[in-house]
Order: sequence, then C-alpha cells, then structure tokens
Amino acid sequence: MKWDEVNFNMIFLQLTIILGYLITESKPTRWTGLNLPEEHIPYYFNNNKQLKKLCNEDDQCPYKKYTSTQKCWGYEKNCREVDRMSMPSCPEDSRAWAKTKADQLTMFWKQGDFGYVSERKSELMDLCQPQSKGDSSLRCTKYARYCEVKNLYIDFKNLRSEKFSEKFRENIFSKGEIGGKCKMDRRKLAEQSMHKSALQSWYAEMEQFDALDFNPSKKKNCDISYDKPVIFIKLDAGVNMYHHFCDFINIYASQHMNNSFSTDIHIVMWDTSYTGYGDFFSDTWKAFTDYPVIHLKDFDGKKVCFKSGMFSLLARMRSGLYYNMPLVPGCYGTSLFRAFSQHVLHRLDVEQTGPLKSKIRITLLSRSTKYRKFLNQEELVSAMKSVGEYEVNVVDYNWRTFKFPDQLRSTHNSDIFIGMHGSGLTHGLFLPDWGVLFEAYNCDDANCYKDLARLRGVKYMTWENIDKLDQEDEGHHPQLGAHKKFTNYAFDVREFMRMVHNAADHVRNHPSFIEARNHKYSEDTKDEL
Repeated sequence: MKWDEVNFNMIFLQLTIILGYLITESKPTRWTGLNLPEEHIPYYFNNNKQLKKLCNEDDQCPYKKYTSTQKCWGYEKNCREVDRMSMPSCPEDSRAWAKTKADQLTMFWKQGDFGYVSERKSELMDLCQPQSKGDSSLRCTKYARYCEVKNLYIDFKNLRSEKFSEKFRENIFSKGEIGGKCKMDRRKLAEQSMHKSALQSWYAEMEQFDALDFNPSKKKNCDISYDKPVIFIKLDAGVNMYHHFCDFINIYASQHMNNSFSTDIHIVMWDTSYTGYGDFFSDTWKAFTDYPVIHLKDFDGKKVCFKSGMFSLLARMRSGLYYNMPLVPGCYGTSLFRAFSQHVLHRLDVEQTGPLKSKIRITLLSRSTKYRKFLNQEELVSAMKSVGEYEVNVVDYNWRTFKFPDQLRSTHNSDIFIGMHGSGLTHGLFLPDWGVLFEAYNCDDANCYKDLARLRGVKYMTWENIDKLDQEDEGHHPQLGAHKKFTNYAFDVREFMRMVHNAADHVRNHPSFIEARNHKYSEDTKDEL
C-alpha cells in the first residue's frame, strides 16, 4: 500500500504544482511542498518516477539536476551499493559475530541500516485481500510488527478508557469490531502471534481483525471518518529522549516502508488509558504531521473509519531499532540514521552555521539532576576555555527553559559534544557528520551511547583511565544499593584535556569538516571581493 495503492503525497503535489501554474507565475515555490532535505530528493525521485518526469518537464523545477541520477536507499529492487547514500564501514574486529568482513558488513546493514527496512518489506504478507475495487485490505510483516491497512473499520465501544490506567490493554475488541470488506486469511494471521506484546507487535490489536459484510469506505456505518492517511503508534517514554527517539526512528523507518513522507497526515497514539502522555520533545511531531497527535480516548464509544493507514514499527521490538538491538561490533555509520537526522533537522528548520574559521565548537551538557554531575565542572570548563582554539558552551537541556528545537540547534552546531551518561547523549544523533560524542563516563553501561554514535556514524569517546576518575561515593540506587549511575564524579583535568585534544584532532581531520569549512570561507572571500 502506498496510500490507496499509489503515492498520495505524489498526486497531491502534482495537483498543487499544476494548479499553481494557473494561479501564479511563481512556479518554483510549488516544489517546496516536497519538504525534504535536498540530499534526499534524488532518492525520493527514484521511488516516484512520475514526479521525477514532471520535474524533468518543468523548466522551473529546482531539482532538475537530480532527474538523471539513479540514487536509491538500498531496499529498492535492483539497487546497487554504489547508488546508495552510503555504506557502513567495518574497520574493527567483529568478535566472532561474523566469519568474514563481508558477513560483518551485511549483518550491520541489516541490523541498523536500510537493510532493516529491506528485511521487513520482504516479510509483507496479505492477511485480508480485497475482492473488488474499493474494498479493504490488510498487509503485515512477520509477527505483525508493522501493518498497512485500507478502508479500516474500528468500533471502540469497549475501549472505556475512563475506567483504565493500563496503556496497552489487549482485549478491547470482539468479533466484528475491527476489520474491513476483504477476504480474511485467519490461519496466516494466527501464525503471527509469537511476538504478542505491547511495544513489540500489533498482533493483540489485529487478533480480532475480520471480514465484514459492509465497506467502511461508504461511511454510513461510521461516526467519524478519516480521509487523510493515518499513522498508528504505541509510544515508549516521552520524558526520556533515548526512549522517545526509538519511537521517532521507527516512524521514519515505517515511512520508508510505504514511501510516503507527507505531513498532511494524522497520527493516532494507541493508548487504551484515560491518562495523558508526558512529552518533553513534542516539537518533533512537526517533522511528521501538520496536526496535533490524536489520543485513542478521543474515539471512546465511537465507530471510526480510516481510508488508509499504517501501524508503525515499534520501540521495543525484538532485534528492532534501536532499544536493546543486537549490533555487531566493529562497524560504523548507517545511512538510515544519518537520513533520519537530516530529515528531522530539515523539518524543524535547524541549520548548520559552522564550522568556525579557526576554532572548534565544544558543548558541555551540564546536568541539573541529583546524580551523574561533574563535581569539578568549572575547573574543566576553565581548562577548555584557556585553549584559544576552543569555543566552549555550557548548556542545561532542561525542557522547561530550553525549547527542544533550540537544543537541536545547539547540538547540531557543536563539533564536540560532552556529557555524562544519560538520555541527553541521544543528542549525538544530531551532531554534524564530523562530530564527536564524548561520554565523559559511561557508568559501566558501555554500549548504550557508543552504539547510538556508531549507528549515526559519529566518533565516540569515553573515559579511559579509571585511576584518574574520582567517584563521590558508592552510589545509592533506591532498590539496588551501590550503583555507579547514582553518584557524581570528578575528572583529572590533564587527562580530560588530553581526550578533548584528541577529539579536536578528529574534527579537524575529518573530510566533511574540511570540505564544509573550505566551502564556507571560500564563499565569504567571494562576498568580500
């Protein structure tokens, strides 16, 4: 499904462009409806041939230079490696995960790159097939971890959200309360039950999906009807950036599953409780929809029909993206995570203003929490500022005082980002390609942010010499007792600066940094002339 068998976004854009010809001579502005990073345009064109043809025929299309390219993300049929945005690099040992270097690279690509999307696309199966034009349909991947629907009917009479605080109840539907007019394969659906769990699968919601004797597209059986596409999502934890961005990366991967990146869609939060959803990063929804997120309780007691939609990949799937995912050692850099970073930054209007001509930009993330603070933060900052080639910025990304888009601007315009172990290091996803994520101390959670940096393709560093680290006390976890995440730390200044200098050397020698700096200041020279 690509929103009613064709790309809804493409048709809408085409009609908008054609209408624009009749209304105004300012034709180039019509192409801004794509709202994609320019680097992504050739990939989008490759999957939307008619739009590519339209651009090629339009003298005012600003993307004509991309109509002769053959770029592909990697999940398309006959996509050559040379035509992909990038391929991971595997310079280090796989620690017996793979027999050969080629196996290691393929494994990493399938675990955390567009190979993951390719694997899921290959699993898509028809569970309820249309018999006539305009009928309903249901397609899902293995274990119903992702589903696509057309002309879906749901009766929420048994939701009764006001009576429950449980967010993911599994027994809200009976026979005839979810389904569509299509031929059902109940045996095949039952075979997908093995991952039945709140944040791992949609099987609990699809278990009662059945063939109905009426077509939801006729709307006569609906209290509410949605003609715009809908994304259904079960969210992890909106107060924790690490967990919440599992939600966002999976929504982005799901958009690649059906090749639609329009924001003229609705997002429905599948939450069977009456409670609200605390979300410190709600601005990020603007990267995916033009409308407020809909809570499931808004449908309580109503019969709702959806013309088209998808049930998104979820945050805690087995071997999913990216929470507790298996990740082969020794590999770095996925085009999926890089493209996700670019997509969010573009949609939230976050621009890269650097590099600076003669300085390295360092951001130190200060914590206003009780634990994992820098005990000698002022001393460390003073040492960095004493080096004339460093521009040092100390930030506290408190959601009450520091708006999230501004946080992203701060992070994206950092060359080195330093912080203690904590969800704020998820900002490493939004560093520039040459950036360094310096987790000052990982508190014995060695792989969490190292893996995130590997997926994004930025350099990762953490404290190396424990003898030069002072722990305030043994740590005081409320249940587990002594714990390294529940205390504070002081760092040897000389050792800290040694690592900062190494990070700065990486930045200076990174090809993307050199290219960006040369481009920026050669342009400045031209302006002066």
